[in-house]
Amino acid sequence: MARRFRRTVTVLVAVAAVVTLAGGAAHAATASPARHGGCAANSAARGTVYVVNWTGGVTPIPVCTNTPGKPIPVGDGPVAIAITPNGRTAYVANENSGTVTPIDTRTNKAGAAIKVGPYPAGIEITPDGRTAYVLGGPGVTPISTRTNKAGAPIKVAGSAIVFAPDSRTAYVVTYSAHGTVTPVSTRTNRAGAPIPVGPIPDGGIGYGSIAITPNDRTAYVTTASGVTPINLRTNKAGTPVPIAGGRATWLAITPNGRTVYVDNPWHVTPVSIRTNTAGSPINAGEAPFNMAMTKDGATLYVVNYVRAGGTPLGGVTPVSTATNRPGKLIPVGVNPYPIAITPPSWRR
Repeated sequence: MARRFRRTVTVLVAVAAVVTLAGGAAHAATASPARHGGCAANSAARGTVYVVNWTGGVTPIPVCTNTPGKPIPVGDGPVAIAITPNGRTAYVANENSGTVTPIDTRTNKAGAAIKVGPYPAGIEITPDGRTAYVLGGPGVTPISTRTNKAGAPIKVAGSAIVFAPDSRTAYVVTYSAHGTVTPVSTRTNRAGAPIPVGPIPDGGIGYGSIAITPNDRTAYVTTASGVTPINLRTNKAGTPVPIAGGRATWLAITPNGRTVYVDNPWHVTPVSIRTNTAGSPINAGEAPFNMAMTKDGATLYVVNYVRAGGTPLGGVTPVSTATNRPGKLIPVGVNPYPIAITPPSWRR
């Protein structure tokens, strides 16, 4: 069980030789579905949240209702999830069984497990939806989403990777005492000069994560003290933005590019992208451990690794980005951590 924390956070997983590197409910849990165009009648209108539990499979939560569905059985020790751009398939990396399980999001049925080698720890999909890249023991393993067949592992290291929106550059995070982000050209497979961003925490809560603003100008990287912006035109790191408590683990950026939300084991902090200043921390449940945002940017779903009182039964807290107020905790089972959300209206 302890090995689950070795999963790579925020992985948009890069490749070396095959580099086509791939590049987040209602406003609160109590909001009425009728306020959102009757989406209770068509939950796909606003997407579905999928939360992975280390011992309990994958729990689907329709954004319209915030009511958890029946957990979907997958492999042993699921630790990561990614959803294809068309929203039709979720891929779950199972660390203990060395497999990836595809889930048909139309039926919420799991397909045949795909062998990928020992200890897969992270997974992401290319922007064209053709390939899932799995980070694990043998390196990075590509999986064709058309055939669900795994290719030969690519020997490349990295703790977190994200693509620029134009897919021309991958930014690879390496956790260390100094912390660096390395830009890699996806056309030449050549790495540029590492960008120092400050110490990145490792161990029990993550390896640092990275995300890019919608205008493709700035990347934000979580560090031991907060979050560091990187100017993607110059590849120079800006002044780190401290957050209360430090030890940031995950971040999510609003689609309008105005706010980056940063979590640590105690709370979630909004950071203004215009001024790079932190706002007031949000009490988004106990032990925030991961998060994802609906594609319309209305709601941030925060995974709570435990519930109040320290019980291992965790949950998900929806936070309205309009008010930064949390809604009611949604129970999802034991030890939740990875989370992903389907695009809205993909079934129409």
